[in-house]
Amino acid sequence: QVQLVESGGGLVQAGGSLRLSCAASGSGIGVMGWYRQVPGKQRELVASITSRRRANYADSVRGRFTISRDNAKNTVYLQMNSLKPEDTAVYYCNAEQGLLGFNYWGQGTQVTVSS
Repeated sequence: QVQLVESGGGLVQAGGSLRLSCAASGSGIGVMGWYRQVPGKQRELVASITSRRRANYADSVRGRFTISRDNAKNTVYLQMNSLKPEDTAVYYCNAEQGLLGFNYWGQGTQVTVSS
């Protein structure tokens, strides 16, 4: 069983920055990532990173967001710069565990970007 604890959401003006953190309990953590969801829409991938720190980004955030991880702490970070109102969403941390890649989700953290 893996538990994910997120922090770092909040309200920021357009053009500003926020940093999200997600700490995972347990061992055998593989790919970690951040997803976001707005009401009425499907949850979408923002960025993911493998245990070897290979990162993948959605086109909408590439060049503005940076994902990183500290394997010793089982923690993943999302540095969000040049935020836009359309980045407003609930952001969820995701982690895969074990050879079968069981998926776990955090509770979500609200990010609101005002224009």
